[in-house]
Amino acid sequence: MKNLKINNRFTAELPADPNETNETRQVSNAVFSYVNPTKPSNPKLIHASKEVAELVGISKDEIKSEAFLNTFSGKEILPETRPYAMCYAGHQFGNWAGQLGDGRAINLTEVEHNNDFFTLQLKGAGKTPYSRTADGLAVLRSSVREYLCAEAMYHLGVPTTRSLSLMLSGDLVLRDILYNGNPAYEKGAIVCRVAPSFIRFGSFEMLTARNELKNLKDFTEYNIKHYFPEIKGEPKEQYLQFFKTVADKTREMILHWQRVGFVHGVMNTDNMSIHGVTIDYGPYGWLENYDPNWTPNTTDSQNRRYRFGNQPQIAQWNLYQLANALYPLINEAEPLEKILESFFTDFESDYKTMFLSKLGVFTLSKNDDKLITALETVLQLSETDMTIFFRNLSTIQKIDSVETAIEKIKNSFYIPEEISGDILDSWKKWFAVYLERLKTEELSDENRSEKMNAINPKYVLRNYMSQLAIDAADQGDYSLIDELYLLLQKPYDEQPEYEKWFAKRPDWARSKVGCSMLSCSS
Repeated sequence: MKNLKINNRFTAELPADPNETNETRQVSNAVFSYVNPTKPSNPKLIHASKEVAELVGISKDEIKSEAFLNTFSGKEILPETRPYAMCYAGHQFGNWAGQLGDGRAINLTEVEHNNDFFTLQLKGAGKTPYSRTADGLAVLRSSVREYLCAEAMYHLGVPTTRSLSLMLSGDLVLRDILYNGNPAYEKGAIVCRVAPSFIRFGSFEMLTARNELKNLKDFTEYNIKHYFPEIKGEPKEQYLQFFKTVADKTREMILHWQRVGFVHGVMNTDNMSIHGVTIDYGPYGWLENYDPNWTPNTTDSQNRRYRFGNQPQIAQWNLYQLANALYPLINEAEPLEKILESFFTDFESDYKTMFLSKLGVFTLSKNDDKLITALETVLQLSETDMTIFFRNLSTIQKIDSVETAIEKIKNSFYIPEEISGDILDSWKKWFAVYLERLKTEELSDENRSEKMNAINPKYVLRNYMSQLAIDAADQGDYSLIDELYLLLQKPYDEQPEYEKWFAKRPDWARSKVGCSMLSCSS
């Protein structure tokens, strides 16, 4: 990989843990620890993204090389680099968890290409000082899900980390998939993730919690200097601008999550990126039945803290924790509080515009709030597939009758026989208002449909689709990974050859492990 331009800004400019052993421990006065990946016994490349390779400066031919295999499986270390794991803390499910850190992620290096900087990180490459009682490894099922989902999100237009490669380690890993006392050996795997950096809200929380205020100041200024160079002014003003920028980027990310029906499942502060990109794809899922109370995470099944409808509120809560972490640098609560307050007012305004655009409504009217609220209510009267409903909505024309409109979206209902009586009346009332609203739009049906189809995806990575690819991959068949990868590169296109994937979740997937809810087990 001769064109990889190595840049080690993070390790060159920030304090390192002086202890270079690999024993789990509490790390103080440092933001990272040097660590080497565990060497896999027999690595094998399953899939690699040529697009992401090109993004970071790796040629298509180099993907096929032994150097690529060895580097991104953790078997060999790139010249002039020292891999490291980051130290950070976090709030998990609303509770302070103290030191967490990269327990199963190892940053290989930063690279520079076309004036952009990228961090290359291996997930599942072995133990670090932050692994606690875990082994730092990952299994095939979680790695397939992460690899595919990051790329699916990117092509949906959602800010996200990227996936460079997916490899088998050749080793078996012991996991208890449901945490019910039935562990079993699974195939080990490693994903190479790519992002501007993997710095989290919890990185700042760690420094403030330990009263390492000089390190907090230096670390914040490092982030501004390298990732937000447009921020200028006096130090205090820069810190506030940094927080405002992170809040704005976070708001934009959550808005896209709600637009496509994505549920992260583990919105802990250690899983929130300062870049406003989606990181740490664990027990995520796409909203199939439109249910704002749904969470894909078995650990969250009781309190549903990270349910779909609560993601904006949790984002704001997490930003409160970041504000608390930055407070010692600013020593004024009011300007931070103003940013936090504006987060939600701005989100509500953006959400309204976004939701209306999903409906094909591009001019504002005084009754639009009622139109949105009424739809959110009627969507929950009977199980209705979010993706199929909004995609089919674009086929409706201004001259359609209410009955014709309902006919055009009826295949989004999971239990069609329920659409009768009061439920059918509710749908008729909503469509009567909606059709009248469409008549006030100047766009032709054709132009409106085109704009709606650029906002409402036809294809998303439903959990059952991932599970089918995982089951096949476990048998050594990687063709479905490749098929889904190609499908999800064009999620807004019709792609008639893949029409079979434009379908509701099958009945067999309703309660199947890996298809309905998932644990954090990897």
